[in-house]
Amino acid sequence: MPSSVKEMLAAANAAVPRIPPAEAQALIGRGNILVVDVRDPSEVQASGKIKGAVNISRGMLEFRADPESPFHLGAFEKDKTVLVYCASGGRSALSGKTLKDFGYAAVFNIGGFKELADAGLETEPA
Repeated sequence: MPSSVKEMLAAANAAVPRIPPAEAQALIGRGNILVVDVRDPSEVQASGKIKGAVNISRGMLEFRADPESPFHLGAFEKDKTVLVYCASGGRSALSGKTLKDFGYAAVFNIGGFKELADAGLETEPA
């Protein structure tokens, strides 16, 4: 059981591969993908998001991802590849680990929003 944020991040990074923006773009192009922005809504309002991404703050992720939850979001399907990002990659790593623990098999940390936008992934307003 992790006893620090550093240990939690190490476990999350070991469980959830981080892929570069070009690989994320290729996966998005293949379809059957769910892109999840786990930043807080105020962050998304300020900068926008990756086109097609759903914004679910990290604090609500479990409720949206669990099919048994009354707050479940239908976009979460366990047969989809899930790409998770935040501002720098830390929250997305932890979120990816949570999704893996929930039984989502194909989960990838795609890092931070600015890195993705700078690499040419299309963005849209919140």
